[in-house]
Amino acid sequence: MKKITPVVADTGDIQAIRTFKPVDATTNPSLLLKAAGLADYAPLLTEAKSWAQEQGGDNQALLGNMTDRFAVSIGREILNIIPGRISTEVDARLSFDTQATVERAHKLIRMYDEAGLSKERMLIKIASTGDGIEAARQLEKEGINCNLTLLFNFAQAAACAEAGAYLISPFVGRILDWYKANTEAQDYTGLNDPGVQSVSRIYNYFKTNNYNTIVMGASFRNIGEIQALSGCDRLTIAPALMQELSETNATLTQQLSASQANSKDMKVVLDEASFRWELNEDPMATEKLAQGIRAFAVDQVKLETLLSQQ
Repeated sequence: MKKITPVVADTGDIQAIRTFKPVDATTNPSLLLKAAGLADYAPLLTEAKSWAQEQGGDNQALLGNMTDRFAVSIGREILNIIPGRISTEVDARLSFDTQATVERAHKLIRMYDEAGLSKERMLIKIASTGDGIEAARQLEKEGINCNLTLLFNFAQAAACAEAGAYLISPFVGRILDWYKANTEAQDYTGLNDPGVQSVSRIYNYFKTNNYNTIVMGASFRNIGEIQALSGCDRLTIAPALMQELSETNATLTQQLSASQANSKDMKVVLDEASFRWELNEDPMATEKLAQGIRAFAVDQVKLETLLSQQ
């Protein structure tokens, strides 16, 4: 798989990253919350709270500084191991506020800079709402690269490409979850997987229209989905699935190729109203985007609570 597609670790677990040696790594509030429970990170929790208290401010500022410091500290530890980039996510509660997202991105970049790490090793991770995509457009113009996440449909992807996003993370497994729960189809294996079909469509559209935005498949439920997207620009994979891939002897055939890309989709440029309508017309994308933002927000609050108790 690594010979065909650069592999990105979808985890904050340092030991797993050392084991599988990915090129890049991604984190989110849920992964940070899980990492906070690992013994290796106990000193980082205490340090994040102490640093936040030194900054002063009201309670909300304290909580925001604690979680951002913890995220940056974990990012720093991961960057000591991997050769590439770390994706650090903006608070999901800012998903519908362009200016607040831009300001939080600037803050994270400053914090990494103070830790001696350049912005060239960062990706600011932002939800693919209309407001989030607009924030990414502004940040990319400043030379701050972004990873647009919680991406479930073609309209989101097309808007991200037009905004000049460095990278998108179209989800696979969560799309499959929705179709299993809401349709009667029985066979969702291999290329029949709707999540695989979505990412393949986006990949072929981007390559056919010469967009530079990197397509990184994410949120996998099984190694069959990963194998069906071999050749994608990047794939971000959880440690358990990396382990399963390492133990299989199945022949891997490259499924996606920039040189053979062929999209049936006409190039589209969506204004704000068209974007919102296309998203509204896709119940799967609408539901999964909202659900993902809510879930990350819940875990953000849990992480704030955990840090405040240190």
